[in-house]
Amino acid sequence: MKTKSLKKNKVNVVTLGCSKNLVDSEVLMGQLKANKFEVEHEGKDDDHQIVIINTCGFVENAKQESIDTILRYVEAKREGAVEKVYVTGCLSERYKKDLEKEIPEVDAYFGTRELPKILKTLKADYKHELVGERLLTTPQHYAYFKISEGCDRPCSFCAIPLMRGGHVSVPIEDLVSRAKQLAAKGTKELLLIAQDLTYYGLDIYKKRELAKLVDALSDVNGIDWIRLHYAFPSGFPMEVLEVMKNRSNVCNYLDMPLQHISDNMLSSMRRGITKQKTIDLVNKIRDKVPGIALRTTLIAGYPGETEQDHEEMLKWVEESRFERLGIFTYSHEENTHAFKLKDDVSEKLKKKRADAVMALQQDISFQLNQKKIGQEFKILVDRKESDFFVGRTEFDSPDVDNEVLVKADELTYLRIGDYATVKITEASDFDLYAKLV
Repeated sequence: MKTKSLKKNKVNVVTLGCSKNLVDSEVLMGQLKANKFEVEHEGKDDDHQIVIINTCGFVENAKQESIDTILRYVEAKREGAVEKVYVTGCLSERYKKDLEKEIPEVDAYFGTRELPKILKTLKADYKHELVGERLLTTPQHYAYFKISEGCDRPCSFCAIPLMRGGHVSVPIEDLVSRAKQLAAKGTKELLLIAQDLTYYGLDIYKKRELAKLVDALSDVNGIDWIRLHYAFPSGFPMEVLEVMKNRSNVCNYLDMPLQHISDNMLSSMRRGITKQKTIDLVNKIRDKVPGIALRTTLIAGYPGETEQDHEEMLKWVEESRFERLGIFTYSHEENTHAFKLKDDVSEKLKKKRADAVMALQQDISFQLNQKKIGQEFKILVDRKESDFFVGRTEFDSPDVDNEVLVKADELTYLRIGDYATVKITEASDFDLYAKLV
């Protein structure tokens, strides 16, 4: 029995997981809006006729969050708060048959590449002329910018190829066109994302063309910052660093997940690189682009990780002094190569090792931030929060990196999406405090 009247053709899109999923939701929302649907992203009012949940299936915690969200909206459907619940994304791609059996109340499940099928189910047209158009969920001044889909890498721990398929690059001319569309609507910063940036072009151009793509994007009027996320270390195209050096709107920033440093672990993870080659690569990147901010991601508790492997990682983190670093605990994923191995590091020990790495990184981040006191930086203002304007330097990506807080008073007024020059007055582990210059 319905407890309230629901707005016909009003859709709530709920996104779980990574920025790549977010882009998929934005494209879906753009198509729905063009089909005269009223669409919201994670709307708070329970007056939506339809809910579409874009799920994540990457690791155990993400899978559980996706399942909990599905169950929440199934319950809302049972109570009459929504009429239709649809599920798409990585969890749905990977476990569609299981989900249909376990949660049959969902009206339909879709895979990661079934946007036209979702639209057809909603009696909407897939508008080809809208390819590249999106309804941004981020502030207008920055946008995640997906340059390819899927992955061909053989990493033992990763289920992404099972959910996203093989690597498919988007042609350069299409990406330039999409960048121009975003710039025309006020986007100033592109955050380039992919399962693997460095593989870009191999499928359609038969060679790595990330440098050529970044160079072409940097010519787009209105795009002031271009930021590179998720670069694979093995086969890294060094020529992209020349573009970074030569083009002022390419941020001196690189997100390159390295996962581990022990040769024992790198070999078992099937990363295609050794400890020494990893160290050499990091040094070369820093030599080529002095002052670059390197972000990396690591895994704690992979099968067979010994105390010696962990200590080796700690020592390397201390020596490398990455500007930004995150760490996950290993998740034992079925149908991956590593699933054949015994998950022999306890959850408690995984967490203990991850905490030790983050405690070390926190100290490194504090020391690096202290050196910034007294320096001037250009920041992009993201939002106003309480008594502060919150922005970022070119060395910081949204949500994961340092933020710069500028006290809002009668003398200081900044507009969201504008650039400002500030001087750092104080610094903590992950926040910088500044005043307007």
